[in-house]
Amino acid sequence: MEKIVLSNGLRVVTEKIPTGRSVSFGIWVRTGSRNENPLNNGISHFIEHMLFKGTDRFSAKDIAEQFDAIGGNVNAFTSKEYTCYYAKVLDEHLPIAVDVLSDMFFRSKMDAEELAKEKNVILEEIAMCEDTPDDLVHDLMCAAAYGEHPLAYSILGLKERLLEMTPDDLRAYMKEQYTIENTVISVAGNIDDGLTELLERHFGAFDNHGQAPELTSPDYQGGLLFHRKKTEQNHICISLPGVQSGGPLQYPMVLLNNTVGGGMSSRLFQEIREKRGLAYSVYSYHSSQVDSGLFTVYAGTAPKQTKEVTQLIKEMMQELAVKGISEDELRKGKEQLKGSLILSLESTSSRMNRIGKNELMLGRHDTLDDMIDKISRVTMDDVNRLLDHMFAEPLALAMVGSTDKAIANVRRDDLVLSRSN
Repeated sequence: MEKIVLSNGLRVVTEKIPTGRSVSFGIWVRTGSRNENPLNNGISHFIEHMLFKGTDRFSAKDIAEQFDAIGGNVNAFTSKEYTCYYAKVLDEHLPIAVDVLSDMFFRSKMDAEELAKEKNVILEEIAMCEDTPDDLVHDLMCAAAYGEHPLAYSILGLKERLLEMTPDDLRAYMKEQYTIENTVISVAGNIDDGLTELLERHFGAFDNHGQAPELTSPDYQGGLLFHRKKTEQNHICISLPGVQSGGPLQYPMVLLNNTVGGGMSSRLFQEIREKRGLAYSVYSYHSSQVDSGLFTVYAGTAPKQTKEVTQLIKEMMQELAVKGISEDELRKGKEQLKGSLILSLESTSSRMNRIGKNELMLGRHDTLDDMIDKISRVTMDDVNRLLDHMFAEPLALAMVGSTDKAIANVRRDDLVLSRSN
């Protein structure tokens, strides 16, 4: 990995992979729903959409055709803490990708007519999420865990706020958030010595300096939320405090998650799906931010089985709180994590994502050897420190379904007592 700083101070991170013929190029901006407020919730995601709706040089159709013509892919995504615009193309077509993406980034028209049409597209996206209860329950989970904090905001935003947004609102937000200090370019693949000159030509005139306001760390709430919806299944999420990205307990958390519900051999999958046949989809995951995180278990099951599944999950979490994980589970988890890590680095797009996100959010980079060494050095004491952190607070619980009868009387603090005993 190599880091370059352009003449205007813009950071560029690159990873040369000469054995392939593709290049992945990304523009990362440190802004997402976490940076919003109740009046503009959804604006980060709205801007992401609008950057594809045309510039003075390219119409929306032209942008799509530019990449189709060279067999490349272009897309973007918005998260709670960052937005990324990216493309993957053959190495010989990198100048085209940089030209088009930079034009979108700096010179999008924010046309009022296109804005009105895109509002409707996003409203349909929100409606699709609301019609997909196994997506909706995760947003509900964030609200149960974080209350009124911006980390509880939906990335898609609120219908009533989106309808009020104007082109000037989007431009003002970009002026505040899309700064040199908040932006990183990442490139991975078969790149050559002309890359710096190419990026200077397209990004060297970028002169919007400034820092976003300081973020407020969330207070974990451990609440309970229910959303009534006529569904064939009840969709349940149970969460506990997680850890921040890049922190000392990051790798113990990944290993713990693998054991609990990270794959087909995990405790949750084997007990609830394979042994008892109570759910098709059951898993756990960890979501991390720069200052916090959530460990979440999800299950979708029939209403008549909801109480049993919820109780099983709690019993398995209670066993985790009291007994932790075994040495054999720790050893297997390490080998699994090393393997998945190495396999993930075979893609230029995954490498572009890794170096871009690390530079933007952490400001540092571990080599593959560093990461493998950190995984190897995780001890049972590290896992137990993590468990002490996770089970120090009552669990948060969210459900989307036809009735809350199965969760209404769930005691959310008994896992705290289990760990303390």
